[in-house]
This record gives sequence, structure tokens and C-alpha cells, in this order.
Amino acid sequence: MTDTPAAQAPLDPKEQPILDRILGVWDSLSLLKQDRSTYIKSHDVLKLHEELVEQVHLLKVIREEQDKPLEQNRVDYILDECFQLISLFFLTIGRNNEAPAVYSMTSTIKRLLDHLKEAAFYSPKDLESISQKLDSMGEIIKLGKATHSPHLLKLLENRLNRCRHLLAELQSSLADLSPQLIPVYERLVSILRSISAANTRQKFPTAEVQSFQDQLCEVQATMVDGKFLADDGTAPAGQHVATELLYRCLKWSELVLARQGKIDDRFKPTYDKLCEVLNQLEKLSITQAWSLRETDLYDYQRRLDKIDESRINGNFEDQSGVKADLHTQRV
Repeated sequence: MTDTPAAQAPLDPKEQPILDRILGVWDSLSLLKQDRSTYIKSHDVLKLHEELVEQVHLLKVIREEQDKPLEQNRVDYILDECFQLISLFFLTIGRNNEAPAVYSMTSTIKRLLDHLKEAAFYSPKDLESISQKLDSMGEIIKLGKATHSPHLLKLLENRLNRCRHLLAELQSSLADLSPQLIPVYERLVSILRSISAANTRQKFPTAEVQSFQDQLCEVQATMVDGKFLADDGTAPAGQHVATELLYRCLKWSELVLARQGKIDDRFKPTYDKLCEVLNQLEKLSITQAWSLRETDLYDYQRRLDKIDESRINGNFEDQSGVKADLHTQRV
């Protein structure tokens, strides 16, 4: 709970008992997560989930009486923490296809979509995969109408709709891309990601990055008069989408080769924290996958969220308020 963003205490005294009970649920969830002496029992998870949903209902009644349905204070932040963990517990006990399990998935997808929008490069395949996942989650919510609280389902539907709205924004940015240009576009996305991955290696792989740059030049060499052509010699629609990405890739390859993997010292501590999380997750997936619980991922999520939320308008800033350069942002 120490990583929860600071939030004001509830202004309405009627909300204080709800906050106290939610904090009690949080304590129980934390103890359950830490106890590895036995298997997690479905009964324990369901009981805590019911207690949490009851508090959501009480909170909704109070805020409707006060005509403050959009109120946000510490109650809401603690509720979010609890629902995130409850959701992971549902995954841990094998109830993946029940509505409460959707909560943490919507958080992950929303964060992913935010970063895709910010980075401004993604392939149609990326978006199609996310779309299918959201559709699957929507079906889970529909099936939950017979067994779960309407207050919980409404909460989940709102979260799902926010993801769908953001997905639609990303899809619209690729709407002009002709099917003939999709293979070129997807190749560029793949090369760009490969360069970025190489850029994070402990020992900078100069030759490998140069080979990716050569591939970009090969793609550029296929252009005629600055345009990509179809097999029939025509210039398909969406030229600006593909050419803009090509030039971004070329610029990024030049920048990465110039920096040789060196991180700006001002942001090295943040970079090291991210590398530590990545290394720990990779180690868990290789050496402890058999004993890994979904709830074990909660602490890593919170650490990453804390780093992400430290950014200002999507960028890291040093202690003097100076923004990170493009290389540091994208590493």
C-alpha cells in the first residue's frame, strides 16, 4: 500500500466507515497473498470479494445522495488496490473466466494502449490481438450477469469501454493504410522494436544495430520517387503512414548508434530500477514458473506503476525539471 498514489481523505464522514472496512479487506488480502504455507482457498477469496462489493454498493448510495458520482479520494484508490489484488486471486484459483478476473486485465491493457499511443508505433496485428482480448473480456462480463453484482459489472464495463475508446483512436490512425502497405509497415515496426531491444543490452551490439539499419535502407531502396509501390506499379493509399514510420526508424537507428547504449546519468537510477524488475521477472519465469502465483505479480505491477506515474505529461524529468531527451524516453 506504500506505493499507492497520495489522495485526499474522504470529505463525507459517512465514507470513513467504508474506508475502514476496505482497509480491513486490504489487510486480509495482503496476509493471504503472503501466506505460502498452503494453497489459496476459493472460499477465502470469494468471501473477501463479497465484502468488497458490498462496500462499493454502500459508497455508490452515499455519493448519489450527495450528487457526487465522480468523487475521487482515498477510498477510491484503496478500492482499486483491493480489486486489482482480488482479480489476481481469481486468476490464481483458476477462475479466469469470471468477471472479477477481468479487473486486472483491463488495467494492464489500458496501460499498454496508453504506451502504444505515446510511442506512436504499432502494427495492425497488435491492435487486432488487443481487440480480440477485449471482446473476450466483454463476453466474460456478460456471462457474469447471472452471478455477480450489477455494481461490479458496471464498474468493469466502464473500464472496458475506456480501453475500447483508446483502441479505436489507435485503429483510426492506421485507417488510411492500404492492405498492400501493411507488410512493409509491419516489417518497419518489427525492425524498430528490434533496435530498441538491442539498445538495452548490457554490452551494446553495434554490428547488430547496423544490420537493422541496413534493413531499413533496403526498405527505403524499394521506394520510387519517395513512394512505396504495389505490384501493379500504383502507389497505394496510406503513403504518409508508412513513410513517416520509415523516417522515424532511420532517425532512431542513427540516434541509438550514436549513443551506443549510454543512458543519461540523470535518469540512470530510474533505468536501473526498470532493469531490476525486468531481470527479476525473467528469472521468475525461468526458474520458478512452476510455483509462481498470479498474485506474486502484484508487487511488480505496483513498482512499475509508481515509476510510470512519476512521469510528467508522459516524460521523465530530472530534479531541476529538465525533460529527458528522446533516447532516454524510448529506452
